[in-house]
Amino acid sequence: METTTNGQAKTSLPTLTKKDFESGVDPRWCPGCGDFSIINQVQKLMPNVGVPREKIVFISGIGCSSRFPYYMNNYGMHTLHGRAPSFASGLKVSRPDLMVWVITGDGDALAIGGNHFIHAMRRNMDLKLVMFNNRIYGLTKGQVSPTSELGKKTKSTPYGSPDYPFNPPALALGAGATFVARAVDVEGAHMGQMLKSAAEHKGSAYVEVYQNCPVFNDGAYTYMTDKAVRADSILRMEQGKPLLFGKDNKKGIRLNPQTVHLEVVTLGENGITEKDILVHDATHADPTIAFMLANITGKPGFPTPIGVFRSVRMPTCDELTWEQIEDVKAKKGPGSLEKLLASGETWTVK
Repeated sequence: METTTNGQAKTSLPTLTKKDFESGVDPRWCPGCGDFSIINQVQKLMPNVGVPREKIVFISGIGCSSRFPYYMNNYGMHTLHGRAPSFASGLKVSRPDLMVWVITGDGDALAIGGNHFIHAMRRNMDLKLVMFNNRIYGLTKGQVSPTSELGKKTKSTPYGSPDYPFNPPALALGAGATFVARAVDVEGAHMGQMLKSAAEHKGSAYVEVYQNCPVFNDGAYTYMTDKAVRADSILRMEQGKPLLFGKDNKKGIRLNPQTVHLEVVTLGENGITEKDILVHDATHADPTIAFMLANITGKPGFPTPIGVFRSVRMPTCDELTWEQIEDVKAKKGPGSLEKLLASGETWTVK
C-alpha cells in the first residue's frame, strides 16, 4: 500500500499550491527578517507532503517566530510561552492521523520551554519541531537568549554575557531525537530539503534554522554566510559522502585514529587522501559521530555543519501508546467512562 510522509494510506488529494497555504494575513515581521525565508520554504513544501490540508497543524509558543500559525492557511494554535511541544504532544497522541509541526524560537524552546523541548525529543513523539535561532530575544527587543554567544552585549547583559550558550543540535541528540538537522535562512533551497526530510521522518524531528534578526542581532551569522568566507566556514553534510569543504573541497573532517577526535585535515598534506576523510552516515543507530559533528559548531578552526546530523527510525511514543490501548481493549474490551467514574472508592455529596 502506498503511504504518505505521515505514514497514512495515500488517497487522491486535491492539487494544491503554495498560495493555498497562505492565510492572506500580512506577516508582522521586520523587513529583512529571516522568518520570511522560512515561511516561504514551508509554504512551498506543504502541497507536496501528501497529507490533506485539514490534517496539517502548526503549533507555536511565544515570540516573533510564534506568529507563524496566523500566516498559514491550515489548522494551528498559538499557545503559551515554551509550552508548544506539550500542546503538540497531546494533540498527536489523541489524533495520530495528523501531521503536527511545532514552530518555536531559541528563547521560547530553550529557556522557559527547555524542559518541554527535551522531553518531546526524548519520547520520540512524531512531531516536526522547527526552531528559529537568531541568538537573541527579538519580540521583547534585544535581551540575551540561551543561544547567545559568550560575552554577548545586550540590553540585559550590557557588560557581556557570562553564560555559555546551548548547542541546540547537541541538546536534541542528547535528549534522544531521531532526526536532527540544521539549515540557514539565506540558503532557501537547502532549507527546503531539510524541511522535506523532516516531513518524511517518523518520530521526533528537530530542525534548527540559523535566522538573522536585522534589528536586534544583525549579522549574527555573516562569519559563515558571507560570500568571502562561506566555502571555508560551512561543512555541508550529505549522506554517504565524505565530509569535505573549502575552496575546491581540499579540506576535510577526519576521525583521528589515535585521539578518536574529529580534526580538520587538508588533502595532499602529510599523505592525507580522500580515503582518510570521514564519510557521513546520518542513519547510524549510534548517535556518537552525529554528536561529535554537532559539537564542532563554534569550535575554533572548524567549519559549521549544516544538513542532517541524524535520521533513524524507531517506534514512536504515539505508536506505542496506541498499541498499548489496542492491546488492553483486546484483553478487557472497550472501556466505559461511566464504569470508570463509578469504580473504586466513591462518595455522594448531599
